[in-house]
Amino acid sequence: MIRFLGQFNFCIFLIFTICYSYQFVFLFYVLAQRLKGKKEEDTATVKNNRYAFVTSARNEKNVIGDLIDSIRKQNYPKELIDIYIIADNCTDNTAEISRQKGAFVYERFNKTLIGKGYALDEFFKHILSTKESKKYDGFFIFDADNVLDENFTKEMNKVFNKGYNIVTSYRNSRNYGSNWISAGYALWFLRESKYLSNARMLLNTSCAVSGTGFLVRESLIEKNNGWKHHLLTEDIEFSIDSVINGEKIGYSDGAIIYDEQPITFKQSWNQRLRWSKGFYQVLGKYGGKLVKGIFTSKNNKFSCFDMFMTISPAMFITLFSIAVNGGVLITEMLSSYGNYFLINESINAIGGSLFRFYILLFVVGAITTVTEWKNIHTTTFKKIFYTFTFPLFIATYIPIAIVALFKKVQWTPIAHGVERQNVIMKQQV
Repeated sequence: MIRFLGQFNFCIFLIFTICYSYQFVFLFYVLAQRLKGKKEEDTATVKNNRYAFVTSARNEKNVIGDLIDSIRKQNYPKELIDIYIIADNCTDNTAEISRQKGAFVYERFNKTLIGKGYALDEFFKHILSTKESKKYDGFFIFDADNVLDENFTKEMNKVFNKGYNIVTSYRNSRNYGSNWISAGYALWFLRESKYLSNARMLLNTSCAVSGTGFLVRESLIEKNNGWKHHLLTEDIEFSIDSVINGEKIGYSDGAIIYDEQPITFKQSWNQRLRWSKGFYQVLGKYGGKLVKGIFTSKNNKFSCFDMFMTISPAMFITLFSIAVNGGVLITEMLSSYGNYFLINESINAIGGSLFRFYILLFVVGAITTVTEWKNIHTTTFKKIFYTFTFPLFIATYIPIAIVALFKKVQWTPIAHGVERQNVIMKQQV
C-alpha cells in the first residue's frame, strides 16, 4: 500500500508537470525577450479602419459614462468611431445617459434569453439585417465598467491590420488596491495578458479572448450570423470555437483596457461560480473537438492543446491527490492498527501539494508584480502584500469549482461603480 501511494503521488505530479509545463516555457520566453530588450518590428499596413464600439449594459448608470468618455478621447480619427450601447433589460437611466453622451442605444427587453451573449446576438442580428454592419471593418466588444487607454484603438488597429480576425488586449484593473479580492483578480488578468496572450503572440500561436476589450472582424460576425455563443462563459466559448474552426486570435500588448473587479467575497463567489460552471459547459461541448483537433488540425494543433488545458480544471488534479491521500490518512488514523508509514506518506503528500500550490502561485504572482510594477496602480505596500495573498485568492477557486459541479448556475448582474459612488456620496455629505 505504501508503494502504491508513493507511485500514485508521483504519477499525479508527473501528469500535472506534463500538462502545464508549457506555460512555464511561455513565462521564461517572455522574460528572455524582455531581457533582450527587443521589440517586434511594426510591419502592419498603415490603415485606419472604421469601428463600432459595442457594449451590453444592464443598469450601469454608475459607470457607462466613463466608458463612453474614454472612447471619445481615443487618439484615433473620431469620424471612424461609432458607439453602440445595448441597454439590456435596464430599469435605470443607462439608456438616457448613453444617448446624452452621443451613443446609439439599442434597448432590449427579454426576460427569457438573459445574458451578454444573447444581448450581443440580438444586436448583431439586427445590424446585419439592416446592412448597417457593412459600414464597419470590425466591432469592439466591451463591458460597461471598462475604461480605455487613449491609444487603445490605435494599438488594436495595428494588429488588426496584420490580418487577424480577432484581437484581444492587455487587461488591467481600475481598483487593484481595493482589497485582496480585487487584487487577486487583477494580478491574474495581468499574468494572463503578459505571460499567456503575449507569449502566444510572440510564438505565433493563437491567443484567447479574456472577457472584454476585444475586436472582431465584421466578416466573422456575418459568417456566424450574429453572436452564437450563449454559454455562461461566452468569451472562452467564442475563443475555443474560433480556434477549432482555424482562427488565430491576435493580441496587442500596447492596447490597455481597465475594468473594475469585485470587492466582496459574496460577489466574487457568485461571479467565479458562473465562470467555473461555464468552463464545465465549454469542456462538455467542445472538449472532444479540441482533443480531435490536437491530432487533426492543420494549423492549430498546439492551440487546441493549449485551449484544452485552459478549460480543464487544473486544480482538480491537486484536489484528487489530496482526496486520495486524505482518505488514506483518515482511515489509518481511525484504525486501531494504523500504519505509521502510510500516515506519514499521506501527510507529506498533502502538505507537499499545498506547499507547492502556494509557492508556485506566489512565484507567478511575484514575477508578474515585478515586471508589471509600473502598470499596477496602488501603493508599494499593497503591491507587495497582495502578492502573498494571491495564492490564497486562487485557492478559493477549489470550493467554488466543487460547488459548480453540482449546483445549477444562472447569469446574474454584478453591480459596478458602487465603491466609487459611496466615496462621492461621503465627500458630498
